[in-house]
Amino acid sequence: MSAKIAFLFPGQGSQAVGMGRELAEKFPIVQQTFAEADAALGFALSQLCFEGPDDQLRLTENTQPAILTVSVAAARVLAEQGIEPALAAGHSLGEWSAHVAAGTLSFTDAVRAVKARGRAMQQAVPAGQGAMAAILQLDPAQVAGACAEAAQETGLAVQAANLNSPGQTVISGAAAAVEKASALCKAKGARRAVPLPVSAPFHCTLMQPAQEEVARVLGGLQINEPHIPVAANVSGSMISTAEAARDALIRQVTGAVRWVDCVEALKAAGAEVFIEVGPGKVLCGLLKQIDPTLKSLNVEDAASLEKTLAELKSI
Repeated sequence: MSAKIAFLFPGQGSQAVGMGRELAEKFPIVQQTFAEADAALGFALSQLCFEGPDDQLRLTENTQPAILTVSVAAARVLAEQGIEPALAAGHSLGEWSAHVAAGTLSFTDAVRAVKARGRAMQQAVPAGQGAMAAILQLDPAQVAGACAEAAQETGLAVQAANLNSPGQTVISGAAAAVEKASALCKAKGARRAVPLPVSAPFHCTLMQPAQEEVARVLGGLQINEPHIPVAANVSGSMISTAEAARDALIRQVTGAVRWVDCVEALKAAGAEVFIEVGPGKVLCGLLKQIDPTLKSLNVEDAASLEKTLAELKSI
C-alpha cells in the first residue's frame, strides 16, 4: 500500500465508557499502554475507561488523559500491523496524541501533561460562568462578526473557538456573551445555535491561566523533533520542529482550532488516506463536510480495525 496516510486524533467529547476495552482484550500492546498510563497517573485510568462511571470520565482532567491513552493504544496496534502515518493532526487535545505519534513527546510525559492541562482548563473559569455553542450553516466570517458585536455589547469575551467545517463553527466565552452571539448568529441566518454540554469555555481568552500552566508544564518536558510533520491547530499549517511544536501546544489553549485549515494543509502535503485513530468518528464526519472526496477510515475497536486493514489492502 503506497498511499500517503495521515492519522487524525480526536479531542474532548469523543469519550465513552467502554472505550479501549475490546482492543485491550485482543492486543497485549494495548494492555501495556493502559498499564503505562495507570502507572504514570497513579490511579486506574484503565478501569475508568473500561467501566466508568461516566460522570468521572467526563471530568476534563480525566477525559483528556483517557482519550489520549485510547488514541495512542490504537496507533500502536496499527504500527504492529505495519501501518504508520506520514503526517498527523489532532483536534485540540488530539494534537497532543499526534505529537506522541510523531515522537515529539513521550507517552508518559504527555499523559501526565494533559491531566494537568485538563485540571488547569477546568479551574480557569468558575463553573457556570463560561459556555460554548455550535453555530450551524453560517459563514465563519459572519460568526466572527457576531462574536465581535456581542463582545462589544456585553463587555465580555466571546470568540470563534473551533473552525470545524465550512458549516460548523463553535464559539466560546463568557456565558452571557455566548448567548448574545448565538442570537446574533441566528439573526444573520444560522440554521441553529446549539449550546454544548462542556464544563469550561475552551479555546478562548478566558483560558489564559490554563495556557500559562501548560507553558510551565511543557517547560519541564523533553521535546524532540517530530519525525513526521504535524498540523498545528492554532495556525492550520504543518510544523516539523520541537520549538514549533511546543509553541503550538501552548498557544492552542486560548487560540482557535483551525480544523479546516489543518485538513487543507494535510491535503497539500500529499495525504491521500485519513485514519481517525481513537474513540468515536467525529473527525471522519467533519472530513466529509470539508471535502467529501477524501478517503476516511477509523480505528477505535476490533471491528473498525479489521475494516480499516481490509480497506488499506485494497488501496
